[in-house]
Amino acid sequence: MENIPDTPGSGTAPGAPRGHVLVVDDDPTVAEVVVGYLDRAGYDVRRAGDGPAALECFTARRPDLVVLDLMLPGMDGFEVCRRMRAHGRVPVIMLTARGDEDDRILGLETGADDYVTKPFSPRELVLRVDAVLRRGRGAAPGADAARPPLECAGLRLDPAARRAERDGRELALTLREFDLLTFFLRHPGRVFTREELMREVWGWDFGDLSTVTVHVRRLRGKVETDPARPQLIQTVWGVGYRLDPARPDGTGTVPTTDADPS
Repeated sequence: MENIPDTPGSGTAPGAPRGHVLVVDDDPTVAEVVVGYLDRAGYDVRRAGDGPAALECFTARRPDLVVLDLMLPGMDGFEVCRRMRAHGRVPVIMLTARGDEDDRILGLETGADDYVTKPFSPRELVLRVDAVLRRGRGAAPGADAARPPLECAGLRLDPAARRAERDGRELALTLREFDLLTFFLRHPGRVFTREELMREVWGWDFGDLSTVTVHVRRLRGKVETDPARPQLIQTVWGVGYRLDPARPDGTGTVPTTDADPS
């Protein structure tokens, strides 16, 4: 963990805050550093040390984004995230000392938009907060009002309404899953590396590429008839992923798995 530098001009940006962020971490040192960096980046920040306090802060004032530690006393970050998401969509970045993929998958299932594994760079965390909020605000009402619905291979996605369907059945997608599916639908048949997807969908030029792998896996679980043998979002071995606009029936195709396309 880095120390907060006392450099001139590193205080809160003038004018209105860039957004309201709730930081939830029971480690006072980690919380102090994260809050300090976000404050200096121009965010209005509140802090909570456990799950009940986080939910109380959330109820009192809905944040634009939550930085949420996974390992909290009494009520873990997964449960806090579930309860927050029950009141509507809010971007969540989870902090965890564990890099286990099962934790990442469970976090995605409960609505987390991103993971940062401890120890981490606070500067990188601020960049990720910027990226998640930028994507979320790009999805604000009116941002995609002029864009027509996207349709391909039984999928229909309405950017303006932030709704997606598969064969007439609405899909329950997280913010990041929706953005990833939107990107694939806007470029059917084209192969993208995980680096390209991270840059174009996440807005990052750096980061853990397994984040892309896990999101693709979760998205397949919601759009594919048989996620174990995906026909829509296919792996191109040694390259990356593509959305197959032909919606093949599987005849003559190579079975696709979640092995890294590197």
